[in-house]
Amino acid sequence: MKKYQFKAIEEKWQKKWEKSKIFEVKEYKGKKFYCLEMYPYPSSSGLHMGHAFNYTIGDIYARFKRMNGFNVLYPVGYDSFGLPAENAAIKTKTHPEKFTNSAIKNFITQQKKLGFSYDWSRLLWSHDPNYYKWNQWIFLKMFEKGLAYRKKSAVNFCSKCETVLANEQVHNGKCWRHQDTDVEIKYLEQWFLKITEYAEELLKEIEKLNWPEKIKTMQRNWIGKSDGYEIIFEINGEKWPVFTTRPDTIFGVTFMVISAQHPKLFDIVSEKNKKDVEKFLKKIKSVSQKTQIEKEGAFTGSYALHPFTKEKIPIWVGNFVLADYGSGIVMGVPAHDERDFEFAKKYNLPIKQVVKPIDKEIKNLNEAYTSSGILINSKEFSGLYTEEAKEHIFIALNEKGLARKKTLYKLKDWLISRQRYWGTPIPIIYCNKCGIVPVPEKDLPVLLPKKVIFGKGNPLSTNKKFVNTKCPKCNGKARRETDTMDTFFDSSWYYLRFCDNKNKNEIFDKKKVEYWMPVDFYVGGAEHATMHLIYSRFILKFLRDLGLVKFNEPFTRLFNQGMIHGEDGYVMSKSRGNVVDPLDIVKKYGSDSLRFFLVSMASPDKDTSWNSLGIESSHKFLSNVFYFFLNIKLGKTKEKTESKINKTIKEVTENIENLNYNIAIIKLRSLFEEITNQEISKEDAETFLKLLHPFCPHLTEELWERLGNKNFISLEKWPKYDENKINKKFEEEDKIIENLYEDLKNIINIFKKTNKKFSKVYLYTIPSELNLFKENSKLLGKKINSEIIVFSASDPKKYDPENKSKKARPGKPGIYVE
Repeated sequence: MKKYQFKAIEEKWQKKWEKSKIFEVKEYKGKKFYCLEMYPYPSSSGLHMGHAFNYTIGDIYARFKRMNGFNVLYPVGYDSFGLPAENAAIKTKTHPEKFTNSAIKNFITQQKKLGFSYDWSRLLWSHDPNYYKWNQWIFLKMFEKGLAYRKKSAVNFCSKCETVLANEQVHNGKCWRHQDTDVEIKYLEQWFLKITEYAEELLKEIEKLNWPEKIKTMQRNWIGKSDGYEIIFEINGEKWPVFTTRPDTIFGVTFMVISAQHPKLFDIVSEKNKKDVEKFLKKIKSVSQKTQIEKEGAFTGSYALHPFTKEKIPIWVGNFVLADYGSGIVMGVPAHDERDFEFAKKYNLPIKQVVKPIDKEIKNLNEAYTSSGILINSKEFSGLYTEEAKEHIFIALNEKGLARKKTLYKLKDWLISRQRYWGTPIPIIYCNKCGIVPVPEKDLPVLLPKKVIFGKGNPLSTNKKFVNTKCPKCNGKARRETDTMDTFFDSSWYYLRFCDNKNKNEIFDKKKVEYWMPVDFYVGGAEHATMHLIYSRFILKFLRDLGLVKFNEPFTRLFNQGMIHGEDGYVMSKSRGNVVDPLDIVKKYGSDSLRFFLVSMASPDKDTSWNSLGIESSHKFLSNVFYFFLNIKLGKTKEKTESKINKTIKEVTENIENLNYNIAIIKLRSLFEEITNQEISKEDAETFLKLLHPFCPHLTEELWERLGNKNFISLEKWPKYDENKINKKFEEEDKIIENLYEDLKNIINIFKKTNKKFSKVYLYTIPSELNLFKENSKLLGKKINSEIIVFSASDPKKYDPENKSKKARPGKPGIYVE
């Protein structure tokens, strides 16, 4: 028997695909389909199993759509700028560019080994000046429109990264890259992008997206719209606006809390309390949107005047109020806010109840009462229900010029400044005479200099030739901006550049983008919900407003793949020793076996664990397919098999379309069982290969060729099913055999548990079903590793020592094992 030479087969077809360039596509050729995986960072360690899984999901869908007649754009590129490459280069004492180019070369080699059907002619990477030139161009357009601005701000700083982080990059007070590092506060001049200008549209458009609901919820919560009221409090003779959604609780205010990062904090800190406040500020670790922190603060020594009662309300500085949310100062209503209740208890502050439940009294508040109810202790507003009280209190304050309605968003402007080298230089020049001057478009790109010194602050500032320049306006002495852009900027629009990646004259051809965009199927991790996915939506909307695109959203359908854990059930990590290298599996079993197994374990959106027996089973199945087609007996297909083929076409088509790859594989295995050891027509043999092709492209190309075909199966048409040829009678018979197999397995398991041995299985059927069970006895016997003998229950010569034939029923034979 000829061995399944998967290595030779896979190398052969990878070379043929590359030489023939069959996956390269052109615009305007029929109905388009744009399939894309999230922009991958080219790690020096190469592909891990998560990569292999992610790209396999996308490739299966791209191949399926291609065979269904779509003009499929399926490109690949590399998110090659960023801190990991810079840090690794420093560690290995190589230049980040050399390090990154080597990593990309390795990544490409590995991706090709897995047989992904990318259009390699559209390859791009972020550190190519022809790419980041357009990052700079977008920035200049935003600066021109007033959407890019510079300000001094309290920012999140990671000491390990040695750079600033955006709010979205702080996870539970830690750096998103270094989970062991607390984020600190620094006050720096930084560049921001006004994503808040698009907050309402970003929120509204979520409803239209065909995305997982959890991602949509995460974006809604991050944008965090609040319709509320701005109430004026007087502090030291000055009017301070304070935002609240609960004006009905204004008579329950017993303290105020100002943000620890508020720019006017020390304007209200008394000399007596200055040391206490400064001591408290040293304890503060982050300005991120954290909720699970212990509420702490210090008294400022100042008071606010209550707008109704004129009572003096103490003002505290706290670690749980954001400087850039509302006015950075909030009312403390401990009786009706859990956070305020916790703070009041900690510092022994008064708690005054002003809302009670409609149907009962609360004598002692052991926790904050946050529900609606009836106002008490609220002067003339007592007795009103909370919702009507809000409006009445607002009107009373508004008439005095002390309140207005206001909508706030938790979403903050995008901080893009990074004090690192390996990123896009920000195209700004500082001139003592002219101030902030944008680099003229004709001078783009501002190239990243090759020579810098690491370990001495901002690396770009160490290259004086880069820093010192002339002002584009007055031609006087000037200096360049030495910060680089957040690398999430690179990935916020790359999907557009794939449509026209070689264009040197403009960011892209509008007609090409109009043809290909939006992305129809986007695959990637849920961890990007409030970073990459929200930034991409923002940048796309900005480019739309420039007139460059005519659509509102970049990704029509988003799919989040599950995680693959080690065989021990834990996340794969070197420290645990449970990492499975996909390239090791390819070497041992072949890439088709790996692809087939990865999507057969579970639904692609579910987490699952690696299984060594599973990969062996997948390889064995593909070996059997190979052997079957080597010795195939072409002839007339049986009616029952023809019915199964048409039913499988219908089911597998639906399964792949709905991303139920694991179910499709079960159906394909079942169909293969059906066609094994019998004659089958050439057309039906080809149909099986077409159905298997998206999962196992190399093997199916080889067997397709061996059937005498000259063209690529990759470019063949997906098979169509004939509903008239699907016979329900055969379906019912298949179900009977499936049920019998389950019964036999259960009986055999009982024998094994009791250490009983058996050599034969006897079946007793009703006379009309005798042929059905006889036809399937060999296949069933092979499955359970035992001989199966079938009798009619009415056969007088049958062997039936325990009279099991009496149990024979329609669809359920009697069973005797010995």
